[in-house]
Amino acid sequence: MIDEQQLQIEMVQLLDETGDYNPIKIKSFDNQLLLSMYKWMLKARQFDIRMVKLQRQGRIGTYAPFQGQEAAQIGSALALEKDDWMFPSYREVAATLVHGATFKQNILRSKGNFGVGGSTDENIFPIQIIIGAQTLHAAGCAWASKLKGEKVVSACYFGDGATSQGDFHEALNFASVNQVPAVFFCQNNQWAISVPRNKQTASRSIAQKALAYGMKGVQVDGNDCLAVYQVMKAAADSARNGDGPTLIEAITYRQGPHTTADDPTKYRSERDAEAWQNKDPLVRFKRFLTDNKLWSEEKERDELQTIKNDIDQAVKAAEETPPPTLDEIFDHVYDKPHELLLMQKEEAKAFIKERV
Repeated sequence: MIDEQQLQIEMVQLLDETGDYNPIKIKSFDNQLLLSMYKWMLKARQFDIRMVKLQRQGRIGTYAPFQGQEAAQIGSALALEKDDWMFPSYREVAATLVHGATFKQNILRSKGNFGVGGSTDENIFPIQIIIGAQTLHAAGCAWASKLKGEKVVSACYFGDGATSQGDFHEALNFASVNQVPAVFFCQNNQWAISVPRNKQTASRSIAQKALAYGMKGVQVDGNDCLAVYQVMKAAADSARNGDGPTLIEAITYRQGPHTTADDPTKYRSERDAEAWQNKDPLVRFKRFLTDNKLWSEEKERDELQTIKNDIDQAVKAAEETPPPTLDEIFDHVYDKPHELLLMQKEEAKAFIKERV
């Protein structure tokens, strides 16, 4: 018999859809952190809008918008420490920005220039296109951190669709058996391309899947930046202290298409989309800050102008960056080249020479 009580996982929420809150629950958040959260969300939203425009103009490649998921990404990334490792999928642009990546780097990645897209200063693994594969990489990195005795957490980001992949289950099982310092952060945005959440899994929640692997499972309102930060901070601290991994399910919504090659009107109802618009994370947080005299329309205008200028400069810098050479493409595959890779490089050079 299924223990119904055990399967009940209550969603954590500190800031409701109207911006209302319980003062006691948020007393640990200082004003500086609150303002930082909103400014990061505002910055991420504007960058996402600009990236979609750049793609429509043919200036970058296919792009995966994240509008509507800013609170989930910003809140979770701010809860990490600089030395923690981040394992993003193709939709975690906002999280990578918080963890140290720049506008320019993200633009270059969308132009196919992966070789210069990163820096040794940021503990961010290359974005993963293969659905769910990064869960295994995170589990392995976390295991290495444990073996080395490091107080470092591996934070892995993925969508609800990835939980149907074998990699996801293998990674969680391995991570829990070995009690590695990892946090698996699922952004349940309700749709895996055109597949709805109820067709993705028969589980009542994704968070409850943690029970099968003997790890902690938490469900949080992914449009509530405060709650996401709190839950992620607790999970990261737990992992850092040797208490094993946590699976977090952030309930959110992808307001735009799966990618710029997708048309969500073919599979989503307008009514559902409008309902989620009322839960917009930026609207909620702005109302909260304004009510508490921490934000104003004047501050918003100034901040938006600063963000626009920064994005304009980044676009210009990225478009002036020459494309990677063939050598660079091969040089960024492994830390150190090996014989087979060098042979492949020479074969590629010969092939291109023949074609020219």
